[in-house]
Amino acid sequence: MLTDPISDLLTRIRNALAARHTDVHMPYSRMKENILKILKAKEYVKDYAILKDSKFPELRVMFNENSEKITIRKISKPGQRIYKKYEQLFRVNNGYGISIVSTPKGIMTGDDARKKKLGGELLCEVY
Repeated sequence: MLTDPISDLLTRIRNALAARHTDVHMPYSRMKENILKILKAKEYVKDYAILKDSKFPELRVMFNENSEKITIRKISKPGQRIYKKYEQLFRVNNGYGISIVSTPKGIMTGDDARKKKLGGELLCEVY
């Protein structure tokens, strides 16, 4: 059992990129899938797939050729959750990065949450 599955997702991605792997496998969860959907839309990862071959489903994340320059920072941790109002969601790295926020309407980028005037838990920053 994992205490923080989001941290596990980000760490696996970070380690795979540092080792210059083309893909990485991890246990499936809907929250991880929603985060990967955002990363794919913003072109930080090439694609992802849900593998249902074994007893438990897995996620397979494929990387772009230039993905090794990605920086991923986990903001909210199990010991200290960070919640922000929509006015407090600022641009990441002068607009060159994204923040991922868990809102009452689902997981979305910080820009989308600000436009929809939704606050929530600040999960991570990617740039």
